[in-house]
Amino acid sequence: MAKTRELRRRIKSVENTRQITRTMEMVSTSKLKRAQDRVIAARPYARALSELIAELYAPDLAERFTLLRRPAGTPKRVAIIAITSNRGLCGAFNANLIRETRRRLKAYEEGGTETELHLIGRKGIGYFRFMGRDIASQRQDIGDRPTAAHAAEVMEPLIRRFEAGELDGVEVVFAKFVSPLSTPPTVLPVLPIVPPTGQGETPERRPFYLLRPSPEEIVGAMLPLYVRNQMYRALVETAASEQGARRTAMKNATDSAGDMIDSLRRTFNRARQAQITQEIAEIVGGAEALQG
Repeated sequence: MAKTRELRRRIKSVENTRQITRTMEMVSTSKLKRAQDRVIAARPYARALSELIAELYAPDLAERFTLLRRPAGTPKRVAIIAITSNRGLCGAFNANLIRETRRRLKAYEEGGTETELHLIGRKGIGYFRFMGRDIASQRQDIGDRPTAAHAAEVMEPLIRRFEAGELDGVEVVFAKFVSPLSTPPTVLPVLPIVPPTGQGETPERRPFYLLRPSPEEIVGAMLPLYVRNQMYRALVETAASEQGARRTAMKNATDSAGDMIDSLRRTFNRARQAQITQEIAEIVGGAEALQG
């Protein structure tokens, strides 16, 4: 009797857990749709901005614009921005981003380059703080609805330090949103700016621009905008990737809970059947003893 009572309690507990994971899966599915829409909406603007910079770029511009300046030799100091989530229950999503961040830090430090770590997201902050790593800056307020203003707040101080020569490079570690099931950790160098490659157009087919006041002034105004846009894309893609990873994790948990409930119910039915058989045998044995 005690065994069947314990099995009932376990079945009820797993059913409650399955209800929670199914609800979280539905919530993540709803949030994923909105986050995916933000990613899709951000891509045309980013593509047009990249194409325009590719058209206006000339090798001699690197001498006049500091955001295009490449360090001579090994970089002396590089800033790494790592984006993680504020919440867990999304499988290996945060672990993969943290692992990629550690790999980049180790690669630079083994090459003699100083690094500084800028963290976005509570999970990354908690991990590197536990590891005793120095954190140059941290943000926990961006959440799963990043804006262009958030990207500007993160990048403006780093842009100024890069222009002042305090930094030789800035990289972003984020989750690239390929699909809800594919969100690989990706390293995006944002400073110095690497001019986007052309779109495969022949010189005869390249668009013709009338530029006012001058190409140099336009490029000078667009370069910081391009850097901020790269950061914004990293934020929105990571937000969408987080929801995709959480939905997948919660669906797997719901399916596993269902399999566990089926197994527990089979065990309960066998135990209950054995208990009933034993009770019948005891009744029959008692009746025969009275007749004898």
